[in-house]
Amino acid sequence: MSSAQRAALAATLRNGPQDEGEQSVERMRAGFALLMAGFPVPEDVRRTATSIGARPAVLVEPLERSHAGTILYFHGGSFSLGSPETAMALTANLVRRTGVRAISVEYRLAPEHPFPAAIDDGVAAYRSLLDDGADPGSIVFAGDSAGGGLTVTVCLAARDAGLPVPAALLAFSPALDHTRSGDSMRTKEGVDPFFTREGMRRTGELYLGGADPEQPLLAPALHADLRGFPPMLLQVGTDELLLDDSTRMAARARAQEVDVILDVVARVPHVFPAYTGALDEAGQALDRAALFLTQHLPAG
Repeated sequence: MSSAQRAALAATLRNGPQDEGEQSVERMRAGFALLMAGFPVPEDVRRTATSIGARPAVLVEPLERSHAGTILYFHGGSFSLGSPETAMALTANLVRRTGVRAISVEYRLAPEHPFPAAIDDGVAAYRSLLDDGADPGSIVFAGDSAGGGLTVTVCLAARDAGLPVPAALLAFSPALDHTRSGDSMRTKEGVDPFFTREGMRRTGELYLGGADPEQPLLAPALHADLRGFPPMLLQVGTDELLLDDSTRMAARARAQEVDVILDVVARVPHVFPAYTGALDEAGQALDRAALFLTQHLPAG
């Protein structure tokens, strides 16, 4: 990674939608959409509006080759911002690298729809795939930030509802602890170019809607029973407030004998794999993520 790449990206992210005081959710949503629209989407994919589990979604397919399986993708945005389009650079890059189609779900957002609405929508989308005849071994969950957290919490809720677990989980910089008790919440304050503790406090409260964060679906890194979980890959950067969400989840998975890969990259920001073309490590991390997914999906 060049210092020039890192400095340019950090400067862009420090002007992000959550660092401008007490602005409205509507303005934060618009700012986040504008920020994420600046990152290129590969041209060799096809995007089609669809629906799944009674929610809007985007189907992303490779143009030239297709392999078995489905990536059920959950976008980021602190549970209150974003859409499938804001995560399209990540989603499309996974599709082109794996040859596997993705369905990106437009789950309901806080504060209009606080916890557990996003989780309920994720479970409904997964149930819809299963009801359509998909083998759970042909489905993987993937997501970034809040959506990375949903890969875990949707899997928890689906398992507890009696559904089979998917083949694997891939989480980019996941949000896995709404108690915000990790050491990195302090040690990375001022280092993280995107998040601040105050900004995370505000959006966290929007999602919680008064719920107690000390529970598995809000702090799975601390409280989740992961027995029976599929293999998971957690990718995170050392400059993140959320770093310890991943490190503690990996430790919890290891203690409960769940296959886990913790992929920590030095001096990169939140959801760094999104920034292909701007950061060398982004494409390298996506290559590793694609390999992980294809290793856990059916061949052919």
